[in-house]
Amino acid sequence: MTRATNARIAGFTFLLYIAAGVTVLAVGGAAGAGGAAKLARVVSALLCQFAALVLAVTLYRITCDEDRDIALLAMTCRVGEGVVGAVATSIVTSASFFAVGSALFCWLLLRGRMIPVSLAWLGVVASVLLVVGVPLQMADLVGRPVTMLMWIPMAAFEVVCALWLIIKGVAISAPRIPLGGAT
Repeated sequence: MTRATNARIAGFTFLLYIAAGVTVLAVGGAAGAGGAAKLARVVSALLCQFAALVLAVTLYRITCDEDRDIALLAMTCRVGEGVVGAVATSIVTSASFFAVGSALFCWLLLRGRMIPVSLAWLGVVASVLLVVGVPLQMADLVGRPVTMLMWIPMAAFEVVCALWLIIKGVAISAPRIPLGGAT
């Protein structure tokens, strides 16, 4: 697939991921949820995990020319998010993989100037906030409302980035000149 196609797929997948995640949280919090609500939660959770895998591949293809090793590590984290989320009962464990993978992908998007710099920085900062906040949540050192508020910058990044990727795509990163000049 072309880079533009991967950008559009990533953009639509970000939106699907957010919608499915909100549904999981909304239905999961409903007291006395019946069969239809449980089914909605299961289907939404599966969509989240599948979306994580699709984002792993599409974001890798978008960023791999910037730094293949970092992009591969980021992709592996997002695959880990999808797999752990599918088999584990802890959403928080899956969120740790999400946060690290997101931080790495956002760094590559920033470094390659593939999306607007301010948007990429928002992604980096939001991801690092989660890299720190999620383990604190796992250790019960922070709770609500902090654990809910720490996701707001990431939601803002993902919605705006999704729309950007759908509408504008990604810029081609400039070739890197090795230290010491061209060889």
